[in-house]
Amino acid sequence: MKRFFFLVILLAFALSITLPFAASISAAGPEWVVVNPGDTLFAIASRHGVSVESLMRANNLPNPNFVYSGQRLLIPDSLMVFSAQPAQANASAPQPAAAQSVYYTVRPGDTLAGIAQRHGVTVAAIAQANNLTNWNFVWYGQRLVIPGASMAAPAPVQPVAPAPEKNVVNAPAAVNAPTAGKWIDINVSNQTITAYEGSVPVKTVVVSTGLPRTPTVLGTYKILTKYPAVRMTGGTPGIDYYDLPNVPFTMFFFRGYAIHGTYWHNNFGRPMSHGCVNLPTNEAKWFYEWAPIGTPVVSHS
Repeated sequence: MKRFFFLVILLAFALSITLPFAASISAAGPEWVVVNPGDTLFAIASRHGVSVESLMRANNLPNPNFVYSGQRLLIPDSLMVFSAQPAQANASAPQPAAAQSVYYTVRPGDTLAGIAQRHGVTVAAIAQANNLTNWNFVWYGQRLVIPGASMAAPAPVQPVAPAPEKNVVNAPAAVNAPTAGKWIDINVSNQTITAYEGSVPVKTVVVSTGLPRTPTVLGTYKILTKYPAVRMTGGTPGIDYYDLPNVPFTMFFFRGYAIHGTYWHNNFGRPMSHGCVNLPTNEAKWFYEWAPIGTPVVSHS
């Protein structure tokens, strides 16, 4: 009988050691997923049975409302631990001062390199902290976290709309005037857009058309659809991908090509776009209200 009880105790002891070890081996490891077009962080978290907060902490995401197609995310498992505080045993040890992070709102004319230089950090650090895929692109009003900044961010200033005379120029000679009524002339060589009524120029504004690798289409078209604000996405992830919410006063005249307001740059007068015609927002509003659907659009060099 004593031998039987001894065997039972020995078996219980063995199980107490091996069962936790077996559980730790059989637990599912972390999983990686790729973001599909239209995905949101909330949808990804719901599909995989995790919280949005744990997804953000596992992937160092600063913004729960922004993921992009092709982005690779780690789906944390229950064994992963994210500790914001050092271990209690090291609490008494002197700790280095935490790097300061500040927020900065992009202003007209800003570049990522200029922002990084002003704050004493690298472009790569800002890009990583904000999940930026294109280091050559930031837009007016974008809010960036600046990790490890050596100086406080400049106080935000109220944006000042450019003076009208800066963007208004003499109208170029009309090319292939299509009708005696309203029509729009886009001069790619001069970087101008002109509203005509017959042969009379009503308004001319300096614009930004497509870059050499993404040129604005040339030809005779017409206003197909109009939106007071629309989301625009395109380009290649990691190269020139863009995702622009609420692009104002947009008028599509051929497929994805549009005349629209622009809040992410003020470099009007030189090519900047992926093929669209960029206007200052206040000028885009004027054209939007002036031109009905069906208004002819002549684009030429």
